[in-house]
Formats: sequence, C-alpha cells, structure tokens
Amino acid sequence: MNIAPLTNSLYALLESLSNLLIFCHENWTAGLEIVILGTLLYYSFLYLKRIHGAEILIWVTITFMVLTLISQELNLAVISWLLKSISAFLVIALVIIFQPELRRAFNELGIHRFFTSALQHREAIEELTEIVFDLSNKGFGALIALEGDMDLKAIIETGVKLDALLSKELILTLFHPKTLLHDGGVIISNDRIVGAGCIFPISQRDDLERTIGLRHRAGLGLSEEFDVIVLVISEETGYVSLCYRGSIDRHLNEQEFQERLSQLIIPQNASSTSSPLERKTRLPIAGGSPLVPDLTKHSANTKDTNNVTRNI
Repeated sequence: MNIAPLTNSLYALLESLSNLLIFCHENWTAGLEIVILGTLLYYSFLYLKRIHGAEILIWVTITFMVLTLISQELNLAVISWLLKSISAFLVIALVIIFQPELRRAFNELGIHRFFTSALQHREAIEELTEIVFDLSNKGFGALIALEGDMDLKAIIETGVKLDALLSKELILTLFHPKTLLHDGGVIISNDRIVGAGCIFPISQRDDLERTIGLRHRAGLGLSEEFDVIVLVISEETGYVSLCYRGSIDRHLNEQEFQERLSQLIIPQNASSTSSPLERKTRLPIAGGSPLVPDLTKHSANTKDTNNVTRNI
C-alpha cells in the first residue's frame, strides 16, 4: 500500500497550520484592532438607531468619507483643502446638534444601577402606585420624575427647591388644582421630593399622536434627555402613563403600572422574588418599537369598579 500521498497531504496540512500560527503570531495586533473597531462600530450603530436625527448624522458621515476618498484618489486639491478646512467646524457643529444624545450616552456609560436607596424596594413601588392612582381617582393632573444617577439640578432650578420626605399627602397637596405649583413637575430623588413646579423640556418629535397633550410631551421630553422615569396622570381622563427613554406606555391600570415600574427599578439580582409577569415585562426603548403602543383594550385606572371610563 502506497502511503506517500497520505503522508504528503498530512505534511502539507501541518505546514499550512504552521504558517497560519506564524502569521497569527506576527499579526495578532491587527486582528485585535479589527475586533475592537468592529465592536465599537456595532455598538455605535445600535446607539445611533435610538437617537433622533441619526439618518442625518449617518448621511453626513458617509458623504464626508466618500468625498475624502475621491479627492485623494483623483488628486482633487481644492476639494481636499475644503474638506480639511471644514472638518473641525463640522465636528463642532455635530457636537452642538447632538449634545443631548451625547450627554445621555456618556451618562449611560457610568450607570450600573438605576436607582439607589428606598426606591429599590417594593414598599416604595407600592407607595408610588398608591400615590399615582389616588391622583388619578381625584382627577388631578400630575407630572412626576423619578431621578436616577443623572443629576437633574438644571431642571430643579426651573421650579421650587424642596427637601421633603415622600408622602401621599404632600404629593396630593402639590398637585391640587388650587395650589400655585400644580402646573409644573415634581422631582423625586430616592425617597425625597427635591423639586416642585419644575419645567420639563418639551419633546420635539413629529411622530407623536395628536391626542398626546403638553403634559405627556413634557414627560417624553425629559425622558429623552435624561435617564429618568416620568409618571404622567392626565387631568382630563385620569389615565396613567409612564415615559422612559423616549417611549411612552399609556392607559396603564394599577397592575400594569406596578409591574412595569418594578421591572425598571428593582435590580436584576432581585428578579428572583418577582412574579413571572414582572420578569417578562420589557419596556420598549426609543426607536426599537412604535413610540405609542397600540393598546386595543383600555382598562380603567381607578380602584373603584363603578367609575366610568372616559374616552380621550
């Protein structure tokens, strides 16, 4: 039996493997660079899908790269000079235009837990749920922001600074139609009310339903610029909504509201004590799903079964 062909094949295979190992050893840094750049580009693309004006940024970048490549290949001196001259101004302009998105991205890099202290506990979630639906039952319009790791000092300064323990009685007083601060928003940090009568930025999105009023647009606007949860109670209908990362869930009943709030506030390591429905709940992020979910069934937000549900 002639084994020479088999021996030659094995020798060629070993030689190829040896050459491959030598190549990898000599060029492993290039491979590492490719992996790092690929990862950065992938996550940058995922983030760009979530921000407003992403298409403009992508097209500007592609156009600039194509013009640069063409000018270098064809020796177009004038175009090359123009591109080099405007590149610095273009970067500054993009930073100014996308300043809210950049601020949010850098803040997200340092956020490991959304909330600290008392708001991590179920007792605080139950208290917030009771407060929100008590406001709904009384027909009080309300706008409540739950501060996370991002500082809302700039927003607090637009209203009245407070330092009071969170309580249902105080929230009901602040949002009573006869009080001076009821038109603004309340900011809660941990278990304390730190601001009232605050002015929230209005969302400028043009894909919102016309039924979404100014209070809901303010909640959306704040959630677009900061990593906060904003609770909105409609004064006209009593419906409860929740805004997070530029998305809004409307017409939540008490159970749905508590489950979604639990999913956002309770840390991952505490999910073993939550119900299966809580573990399955996922709040949509901006750009990942329709801004306003299509709810075919509108359930009442009140605890009393005899309350009449009013249409928007």
